[in-house]
Amino acid sequence: MELLPVVCLCLLTWSGTTFAAGNGPDVIKMVVKEGDDAILSCSLSTRENIVQKLFDWKRDGQKEVFLYDAGVHYNNGRTGQDEQFRGRVSHFPDQLQFGNASIVIRNTKVTDSGNYTCDFPRLQRKRRGLIELVVDPVLKDRTEENIPGAASKPSVTILEQTKDWSLLQCEVQGASPKPQLQWQDSGGNMVPAKDPQVTDRGGSYDIILQTTVTKTDHYRCVATQEEINHQVHAEIHVYNNGAAPKPSVTILEQTHDGVLLQCEVQGASPKPQLQWQDSGGNMVPAKDPQVTDRGGSYDIILQTTVTKTDHYRCVATQEEINHQVYAETLVNVTVFPTGWVVGAVIGTLFVVGVVLAVLGARGCIRCNGRGSVV
Repeated sequence: MELLPVVCLCLLTWSGTTFAAGNGPDVIKMVVKEGDDAILSCSLSTRENIVQKLFDWKRDGQKEVFLYDAGVHYNNGRTGQDEQFRGRVSHFPDQLQFGNASIVIRNTKVTDSGNYTCDFPRLQRKRRGLIELVVDPVLKDRTEENIPGAASKPSVTILEQTKDWSLLQCEVQGASPKPQLQWQDSGGNMVPAKDPQVTDRGGSYDIILQTTVTKTDHYRCVATQEEINHQVHAEIHVYNNGAAPKPSVTILEQTHDGVLLQCEVQGASPKPQLQWQDSGGNMVPAKDPQVTDRGGSYDIILQTTVTKTDHYRCVATQEEINHQVYAETLVNVTVFPTGWVVGAVIGTLFVVGVVLAVLGARGCIRCNGRGSVV
């Protein structure tokens, strides 16, 4: 049972670049992907405190990567660090007391590949560690790296469209080496396309790739030049059969309570959510929607009564296909308060009564006992 801690200690000792005076350090090969961080290990097997010591990291024996000297280093005022590593390299201050001089290179670049040495030049018996760092390139947009011939962002357009399909075109010009173009849907799946139209202008290529799609989705045209690890893309959103059309909004009637508005959408799939909004984007309370399901295609009517003059908007949203469309109308509302109307009616009746009384008094000059005029 007591052997386990000893074995663990040995594993920890050999997991990094540990060394002492001898015939020379072993070379450790380290492979990382471009953009990842790389921790280059370096520590004294004696684990002695190096807070007041000096250690120096170099690449290929020339470029200054990181130098630490009794608390002074490239990140707190010391000069001399190679521009390539400025702001990307740091050490582990809390590990210095254990003889750990490891560093981390952040956001690695392909040009960071090389042989790195870790030296303790002031020790009585000099120590050195050696790491071969290999940064594997990844496909990414490298237009900012000013690589000659790197394809610029493709131009994507809808050439023709019906209610059932859309013809898409992707175009790249002046690219070298010759790029590979591919259409993809929002899930990253390849979309079948026609044979590309390629024009060779003396080693510089213009390429056009067309495809016909039948579904509403985000479509991406990807241009790849593996020889220079360059990949760039452009996207376009296509609305085909099922995307809700612009709603139809109408004023049905005006009552003493306000104005009754109706919003209608037909033939939408997936089922859209309808909402009335005022000019400030605030939701306007509405009746329950009237929904007709026609085998997965939906007709929806949404009514609301408004009492203020304003611009009102009916918004149809289909989140599943990232589609939203709206229509709006201006409503002029003239509403008389109920109390005012009742008062006006009573006042009118009173005036009519007074007039009739006056006319009766003037006409009844002689009346018999039963109120008849003689």
